[in-house]
Amino acid sequence: MEKGRRVVVSALQFACTDDVATNVTTAERLVRAAHGKGANIILIQELFEGYYFCQAEREDFFLRSKPYKGHPTILRMQKLAKELGVVIPVSFFEEANNAHYNSVAIIDADGTDLGLYRKSHIPDSPGYQEKFYFNPGDTGFKVFQTKFAKIGIAICWDQWFPEAARAMVLQGAEILLYPTAIGSEPQDAELDSREHWKRVMQGHAGANVVPLVASNRIGKELIETRHGESEITFYGNSFIAGPTGEILAAADDKEEAVLVAEFDLDEIKSKRHSWGIFRDRRPDLYKVLLTLDGNNPTL
Repeated sequence: MEKGRRVVVSALQFACTDDVATNVTTAERLVRAAHGKGANIILIQELFEGYYFCQAEREDFFLRSKPYKGHPTILRMQKLAKELGVVIPVSFFEEANNAHYNSVAIIDADGTDLGLYRKSHIPDSPGYQEKFYFNPGDTGFKVFQTKFAKIGIAICWDQWFPEAARAMVLQGAEILLYPTAIGSEPQDAELDSREHWKRVMQGHAGANVVPLVASNRIGKELIETRHGESEITFYGNSFIAGPTGEILAAADDKEEAVLVAEFDLDEIKSKRHSWGIFRDRRPDLYKVLLTLDGNNPTL
C-alpha cells in the first residue's frame, strides 16, 4: 500500500527564566534540535517568554504584554520558521488596545503568519489567576492550513474541554496542539493533576481519531504577590499521543526535552472515517450543550 502524507511533529519542554531574551534563545535552540530530528511542526510551551506571571495579581505585569503586529518574538520565529521550513505556533501575552489576551500566532513553514487564536477558557484559581490579565478569547476555535497539515490549536485550560477538541476536528483539524503551563497547586501540595491532565487529552485524541501534541514547562518558579511569595513547580510531562490516544513520546517532570513522532495523515484519515464517529453524530440531540445548566436550550 502506498504511503500517504507523512508529518513529523514535535513537543518542546524547558524551564523558563524571567528573562525574555534567554527564553527565546532557548526556544530557538530547541526548535533547531527538533528540526534536526526531522520535525515539521514544532510546539513551544505556553507563555514561554518568561515566568508564568499569573501566580500573582500585579498591575506591573501588564507591561509584559505587547501588540500582535510587530511583536519581536513572533518576528524572530517567522525568520526561524522560514529558514528551517517548519511550522511554529508562538504563544504570547497580547495587548489589543485596552484588551489583553493569552494568544498564539501560527507561523507557516515559509515564515507566513497564518493568523491568531485567543484562549477561550480563562481559569481563576490559586496560582492560576488568569482572569486578572486575560479577556476571554473572541476568535472561536480555529483550524489553520499549514504546509504539512491542518492544525487545531488551543491553550492550556482549553484542553480540559472536549467541546473545543471536537469543534476543531469538525472543522478539519488533522492534528491537535496544546501549549501549556501547569504544575503544582499552591493551595494544596498534595494535589497532583498530571495523570488526569494527560488522560483528558489522550481522550481527545482517541475520541476524534487524531494525533495530539502537548507541550508544558518544567522548573520551580517563585512570584512575589501582595500576600508573600507564591511557588509553582511545573511538572512537564509533555507528550505526543496517537489517534487512539496512545502515548508515543513522553517527557519526565524534570528534564528539558525535544519529543518527536511521525504520522501518516492519510492512513489516519481513513481510520477516522471508517470508525464512524463522525458519520454517526447527532447534532440535533446536542442542543443541551448550548446551555450552562442543562436546561432551556437556546435553539
